[in-house]
Amino acid sequence: MKVRRKKNPHNTKLWINIMIGVLCGFIVVVFIIVLLTQTGKPKVEQQLSPAANAQAPVATQTEAPTEAPTEPPALLTYPTPADNLTELTASNISSEHAVLLDVENNTVLAQRDPDARIYPASMTKIMTLLVAAEHIENMDDTFTMTYEIIAPLIEAEASRAGFEEGETVSLKDLMYGIALPSGADATTAIAIYLCGSEDEFVKLMNEKVEELGLKNTHFTNASGLYDPNHYSTATDIAMLMSAVMENDTCREILGTYQYTTTATEQHPEGILLESTMYSRMYGNEVTGISIDAGKTGYTDEAGNCLVSYATDTEGKHFIAVTAKGPTYWRAVFDTFAIYGLIHNGYPMPTDLSPVETDENGSAVDPTDTFTDTTDTAVPAA
Repeated sequence: MKVRRKKNPHNTKLWINIMIGVLCGFIVVVFIIVLLTQTGKPKVEQQLSPAANAQAPVATQTEAPTEAPTEPPALLTYPTPADNLTELTASNISSEHAVLLDVENNTVLAQRDPDARIYPASMTKIMTLLVAAEHIENMDDTFTMTYEIIAPLIEAEASRAGFEEGETVSLKDLMYGIALPSGADATTAIAIYLCGSEDEFVKLMNEKVEELGLKNTHFTNASGLYDPNHYSTATDIAMLMSAVMENDTCREILGTYQYTTTATEQHPEGILLESTMYSRMYGNEVTGISIDAGKTGYTDEAGNCLVSYATDTEGKHFIAVTAKGPTYWRAVFDTFAIYGLIHNGYPMPTDLSPVETDENGSAVDPTDTFTDTTDTAVPAA
């Protein structure tokens, strides 16, 4: 006969407690593992969590707006009219456009239609000279003239310094060839040496225009050939000249009367280069004023032009620009008369007669006895 054991209630409770303990222990272990996993994540992963992403738009909205980049300030500022500004007319000067700038005070002392668009002709070359001077590292470096440079200029009867095909010329000689005889051969050579082509060099010229802050000037070539998109104003040219004269190399070259290039096989005695401006003046014609530097210009569309830089007996500096003059001598006389306003050093006409013209429309002036073929060639001096 089998005897049935009675269940011990204490054993049942013990097993229940053990199971509950195991379950709780399992839950605690899982919780610890999850906690350690979350706290051990890299910060980058935490930032990519849904909660963080949900907050991203809010953070973006509170960020300060980004300011648009500003252009650097222009190196030059436009001059203001002087209190005693002289308004010039056709009775005073023959040039249709003119300005007299007091450099130190940046004021205009005299003017005639100074902000109308003009074609600067070879006054352009003061910018060519400045850009070249700023980019040439060694003036003793050389460049060999090529047929491709010389031949088109000969065919066009362009003004040239006189360098020949195959001639190896120093950059210094080319710079004087640009400024004094207004040589297109020298201008083209410098452009190709620095940039590989004239078009690329002109980009540098227009970058300089923007840097200086000349708002009414744009260049399409380095010589001053006529192009409707190659333009400036008398005011802009005066401002440009003030920047050019701050450059030691430009100031020295533009103030030179004559210069002889280095001897070469083609020119054993060098080439005598003469300033087109100083071939028409001594520079001391105006009492109390010394005309220290300058550049002429001429094309049919531009007329006769002249930009010059002067110093008075007190050491003050002035710039005169004349444009669209009927003859080169009238451009010179207009310049003298304008500088004469500073210290009454040259008579200012008050009843100037219009320049007579022949049947072809060319000016007939009895004072025009000087012939300079460089100023009638293309590009003109």
